Amino acid sequence: MSEPTGKYSITMPRDIAEAAKARSGPSGLSAYVAAAVARQIERDNLNELIQVAEAEIGPVTDEEIQALRDQLHQARLEQTRGRADAV
Repeated sequence: MSEPTGKYSITMPRDIAEAAKARSGPSGLSAYVAAAVARQIERDNLNELIQVAEAEIGPVTDEEIQALRDQLHQARLEQTRGRADAV
């Protein structure tokens, strides 16, 4: 069952609206905009969590961020290799 919807009027720059309309595909502009807003809400929520965590334990260093990026990159490589081996 899908969520109930409401009709809203929004204002945005014409070039952005036209680009969104061109990319929206068969699902339509409303679905495209709803997905974009949902992603922004997720980002906002994540930023709030980061702020709370940094207030409790301090900011994450650039070195820690890079180490985690390296781990993620390595995990993706291993996952890709695993798929190739399965074929």
